[in-house]
Amino acid sequence: MRKIITLIILAVSVFASAQKKNHNYDVARNLEIFSAIYKNLDMMYVDTLDASEVVGTGIKAMLRSLDPYTEYYASDEVKNLKQMLTGKYAGIGAIVRKNMKTGNVCIDEPYFGMPAQEVGLRKGDEIISIDDSTMIGKDVSYVSSHLRGDAGSTFLLKYKRPGVKKELQVKVKRRAIQLPSVPYFGMLDDNVGYINLTQFTEGCAQEVRRAFIELRQQGMKGFIFDLRNNGGGSLQEAIKIVNLFVPRGLTLVKTKGKMSKVNHEYKTDSEPLDTVMPIVVMVNGSTASASEITAGSLQDLDRAVVFGTRTYGKGLVQMPMDLPHNTSMKVTTSKYYIPSGRCIQAINYKHTGGGYKEHIPDSLTHVFYTANGREVRDGGGIKPDVEFKSDTIPNIAVYLAGSGLDSTEVMFNWVVDYIMKHDSIAKPEEFKLTDEEWKDFSKAVVDAGFKYDRETEKVYDDLIKVAKMEGYYDDNKDEFEALKAKLSHNLARELEKHERQIRRVVEMDIVAHYYYQKGAIVYQNGYDKQLKEAKRLVLSDEEYRKVFQPQQKKGK
Repeated sequence: MRKIITLIILAVSVFASAQKKNHNYDVARNLEIFSAIYKNLDMMYVDTLDASEVVGTGIKAMLRSLDPYTEYYASDEVKNLKQMLTGKYAGIGAIVRKNMKTGNVCIDEPYFGMPAQEVGLRKGDEIISIDDSTMIGKDVSYVSSHLRGDAGSTFLLKYKRPGVKKELQVKVKRRAIQLPSVPYFGMLDDNVGYINLTQFTEGCAQEVRRAFIELRQQGMKGFIFDLRNNGGGSLQEAIKIVNLFVPRGLTLVKTKGKMSKVNHEYKTDSEPLDTVMPIVVMVNGSTASASEITAGSLQDLDRAVVFGTRTYGKGLVQMPMDLPHNTSMKVTTSKYYIPSGRCIQAINYKHTGGGYKEHIPDSLTHVFYTANGREVRDGGGIKPDVEFKSDTIPNIAVYLAGSGLDSTEVMFNWVVDYIMKHDSIAKPEEFKLTDEEWKDFSKAVVDAGFKYDRETEKVYDDLIKVAKMEGYYDDNKDEFEALKAKLSHNLARELEKHERQIRRVVEMDIVAHYYYQKGAIVYQNGYDKQLKEAKRLVLSDEEYRKVFQPQQKKGK
């Protein structure tokens, strides 16, 4: 028997060795082919090749065959990777955009407490020059690169303000910009605390800790943690945040990959702030990565109710790697597993798949259990304990609020004009456009001939193509034309039909100018039906506790 086992082990070892040898041969062979192709192109192609462009394109095409998160950064792009990892950059602290009417880049939104805001720049200011370099007609990336620089360096910014004839100028000092990971926290009605976390950057756990302590000192009895639209970031910060609410010594995350050095186990190592206060974590389809680790861990440990809609489904871990000649890459090295043992990565995660895009049948997923024995599943994202959808935004409102398109300029220009006429407005929670102002905005949209992609028109055009191809159109032309008339673009009718939603889009853009990101969140929360329901849930002791009870199996 021992001899048979020895032979089996030997056979497996020989097979594995042969496989590795074949793999190594395939790698060497294909690299040799790639090198030969480029050498022949460089020698014989009719035009001179730009090596960085051609090889860079080849590298990026190779990585596109993998997952969406493994990326190559050329030497001039490495700073973008560092900014993404740290959340920091040196500049003026403002969002800029193209003014399609003038062709120049302008300020869209300065951040509170940042150089742009401190020197008085505001929405609509067109950037004319930076020091001796003209910015007339330049694209957004060009202007952004000139606004950024070494922290502490200064430059002279010339700009044109709408409604002001003469050109203005101001001296701006760049500094390290780190956007607040907690742009707003505060107390809602009935002693419910609220924290909005937008990103998992360095130090965000400390920000959440401070906010939670302050809210508790104000008498907080229930806590809503808003992770909607939070795309994630640092795994370590996620661990620290979960540790605020669960005991030390718990294993929260395990990462597993091909190489042993990427296999890690992350445990809570500090005493928690609070292990009993009711918590509702709000999530949606843009809640991803470290956000999912936070929400999923609190769900697996039955410490919080996860509320909203299914999360994105990113269970992959990336590692930055330095490459020759000051280039770099971010490579997916492992998958992570949360306390129940599940990985929430979507099953199909090639570039075409993205996150959780479709329902995965239960037969393709696996059952795991929370600390209390509740069933949870893998297969793509965190499924909320309580599902509750947000209000849908009509297509016309999305296009009006967009940036960088001719069709969106009407709202941008109207808001800039509004700002010129009003030195101040009411508090975010009280601000509303008057009926006369709404009528003026609607007229501006109609007069501008605003256009946007209507889904019904796209479907109609496809229907006509098919009808003509199959020979139905000519015999039914009158009916098709009658249908087209019913689906025709009627801006005034669309604006009236969607007045409530469009008003909110315009009002929030105005509020953001006067009260910045914090004010915009306060304004939006006043109309947020998801937040209202989350607050009701956290205050309902019986309903809240019922969520954590395992469901009785049928027939039991």
